[in-house]
Amino acid sequence: MHSVGTPMLWGGFAVVVLIMLAIDLFLQGRRGAHGMTMKQAAAWSLVWVTLSLLFCAAFWWYLASTEGRAVADPQALAFLTGYLIEKALAVDNVFVWLMLFSYFAVPAALQRRVLVYGVLGAIILRTIMIFAGSWLITQFEWLLYVFGAFLLFTGVKMALAKEDGSAIGDRPLVKWIRGHLRMTDKIESEHFFVRKNGLLFATPLLLVLILVELSDVIFAVDSIPAIFAVTTDPFIVLTSNLFAILGLRAMYFLLAGAAERFSMLKYGLSVILVFIGIKMLIVDFYHIPIAISLGVVFGILIVTLIINTWVNRQHDKKQQVE
Repeated sequence: MHSVGTPMLWGGFAVVVLIMLAIDLFLQGRRGAHGMTMKQAAAWSLVWVTLSLLFCAAFWWYLASTEGRAVADPQALAFLTGYLIEKALAVDNVFVWLMLFSYFAVPAALQRRVLVYGVLGAIILRTIMIFAGSWLITQFEWLLYVFGAFLLFTGVKMALAKEDGSAIGDRPLVKWIRGHLRMTDKIESEHFFVRKNGLLFATPLLLVLILVELSDVIFAVDSIPAIFAVTTDPFIVLTSNLFAILGLRAMYFLLAGAAERFSMLKYGLSVILVFIGIKMLIVDFYHIPIAISLGVVFGILIVTLIINTWVNRQHDKKQQVE
């Protein structure tokens, strides 16, 4: 499995991740089990984006010093492209979390606890999935075409799908979990389990955590193949993925109060997935350079935000008239 990742790069990345996890999850936890304010979430989001860009700069400098710019430039661009794709797709994941917390009426004070475990679980699961995917691609290169077709299908499906948060409780998986676990009728403070009359009961908060973890696995099935369209190097795929994931908790609290203002985002994301799917399917006929892929993804997001702003203004004008 060829990779630009050297022991020094892997070690530096591991140190950065562990330090930031300690700061973000454990030191923040001493302030109590409350959610972030919008101001705190914006500050932490800026910290995570800045840290990701600094890592990219350090990654480029290291490769430029050891391998030359001919290697450093495309690899740094691959990291940026993968990070941007993952960050964009993560927003849709955040909206699913919002629906889950809303449906199960999880208080803001307890959402932080679920997200802490959710992010840690996502890091472990995605690391396993990325190394497994990288190994499979080295053994069966034709899987890239399968990923491409899957992303093409997923992009179209995302644009056509209608999200209905009110139907979460009726889904087979939720019914199955409730049917196989002794569960309390209401949330019991911050506990995932409680003991009543000598019997151990799960709480709805545990059900929410399970659904949060499963939602990340489902989104990973989309986002990880999307980054494999940019590079199959496990170091770049993993680092770009994890840097995007580490900022998810802050992103959640930043977007929590404005989810309805991003109604057009899923269409932009669906176009990105379709573009990446096509890129993977035509790779034998035409290789789209990484710089162009980065420009296309960034351009789609900018156009989507402009359209979204226009839609919001038209909606606000209509509301004022009524």
